[in-house]
Amino acid sequence: QVQLVESGGGLVQAGDSLILSCAFSGRTFSSYLMGWFRQAPGKEREFVATINWTGGRTYYADPVKGRFTISRDNAKKTVDLQMNSLKAEDTAVYYCAASSATMTTTSTEYRYWGQGTQVTVSS
Repeated sequence: QVQLVESGGGLVQAGDSLILSCAFSGRTFSSYLMGWFRQAPGKEREFVATINWTGGRTYYADPVKGRFTISRDNAKKTVDLQMNSLKAEDTAVYYCAASSATMTTTSTEYRYWGQGTQVTVSS
């Protein structure tokens, strides 16, 4: 059984940086595509970033491109999201997710989800 646990959320000011981390428990972490999604109040959950099983291929949503960096450590079974130059519009609950797909930004193709961690950016 796969379990994902996010950590690292909090309250920061606009322009600050924050690192979110997702701990994976279960087998074969290195075989999963890992992604980050977010959901702001009153809005649909949206794709943020994804990284393939080797870590050699990443993809970002346009609003975070150039500011966020996704990375993974297959030995530690973790995936991180480095968030720089945070904006008020980045405020959301951030979710870590795992997919068996090769590369996808579609939330329905991610089978396993964490419980989410709140990120609040004050302007």
